[in-house]
Amino acid sequence: MNPKLVFWVPAALRTAIILAACALAGWMFGWVNGLILALIAMLALVFTQLSYLYQLSNWMDDPQSAKLPDGWGEWTNIFSRLYRMRREDEKNQAELTEWLARFRQAMHLLPDGVAIMDDVLFLEWCNPAAEKHLGLSNERDKGMRVTNLVRNPDFMDYIILGRYDQPLTISFRERKLIVHIIPFENRRQILVTHDATETERIEEMRRDFIANASHELRTPLTVIVGFLEIAAQEGLDAATRSSHLKLMTEQGHRMQHLIEDMLTLSRLESVDYPMRPDPVDVSKLMDQVLREARALSAGKHDITMEVSGPDVLGSYEELHSAFGNLASNAVRYTPAGGKIHLLWKAYEGGVKFMVEDTGIGISPEHISRLTERFYRVDKSRSRETQGTGLGLAIVKHVLLRHGSTLQIKSEAGKGSTFIVCIPKTAVVQPQPELLPG
Repeated sequence: MNPKLVFWVPAALRTAIILAACALAGWMFGWVNGLILALIAMLALVFTQLSYLYQLSNWMDDPQSAKLPDGWGEWTNIFSRLYRMRREDEKNQAELTEWLARFRQAMHLLPDGVAIMDDVLFLEWCNPAAEKHLGLSNERDKGMRVTNLVRNPDFMDYIILGRYDQPLTISFRERKLIVHIIPFENRRQILVTHDATETERIEEMRRDFIANASHELRTPLTVIVGFLEIAAQEGLDAATRSSHLKLMTEQGHRMQHLIEDMLTLSRLESVDYPMRPDPVDVSKLMDQVLREARALSAGKHDITMEVSGPDVLGSYEELHSAFGNLASNAVRYTPAGGKIHLLWKAYEGGVKFMVEDTGIGISPEHISRLTERFYRVDKSRSRETQGTGLGLAIVKHVLLRHGSTLQIKSEAGKGSTFIVCIPKTAVVQPQPELLPG
């Protein structure tokens, strides 16, 4: 039905009924009385309309506290529609508030920095990551120009040139940041920052690893290929041939050990190679480490061992690799006649494995980098000892998988002490003895 008819027909009927009632009263009580009654009825109708208008005006000024009446006539429909509109508006506002809260939470949890600026680069809002990356404060710096807050020449040039099609990489606050400005709307811009410090560090480690691995493999390959070329071109006597074969065998073993250590390190880092902790027979493990250390020493060192601690949960093979590397390093870097002591004992926080030696020692500036791959304190000395440069890196990853830590105490010329601290949670608890029935 036509909305105009829905409104006007009931209004006309109500007016006609009032006028008819007044005419009936005039016919029964006199026309003067009828006119007076009609005037009173019309004034009451006008007063009712004005009263509803007044209440509607108050409600529009303060919809939360003011209340609309039920209404009469068409006002009932009007007030009902207003109530529905208000409920829908409250529902939409609640949904908008919820979505805004979710958006802010998502922006707060983003690892990348996000800052919203106007067209003249005044800060309007930023998330915690942007505060951390750029040194901003959402409360303190709001309304300030971003170029006055981020003092970096490359960033200033990026802003001035306005070439935002490519991101910018800058060094700022000891971080490597990738910065990108994205214009949106007509008078807004989004500044996005990504912390690439860790990625850069990993990439540098990858480059160093490839370079060091190539260098370590190139030396023995050069020896082997050189001897093979000599053997192919010249007739060698038996003694020379035997000497060359011995050297080639040594270099071949060196490459083999290097590749085995690289594969071990790769396996330890793999998420597809979870550790399955089992009870480790420490006495057996320590005896094996001692035998291997003495075999490597060939009687050149005084190697002793003390075992007084409990068994632990872990991987026998991995702990053997870690402890064996620490013991073999002590043998390699301790001059002949020196002393090496292996110790396994309990302490308040769990159990310790210690390797003490009277070797050449390590200067303090090198200690923090010892577990890096291929890191050498003395490269010439490392070649003499036939180390691969991956032993302590393997130790570090084994201990990480076992929730353990490595402490290094050393002084140049006075020896070193390597301490493995295994937590109490990994200690095998003794089983209670069963009493005879």
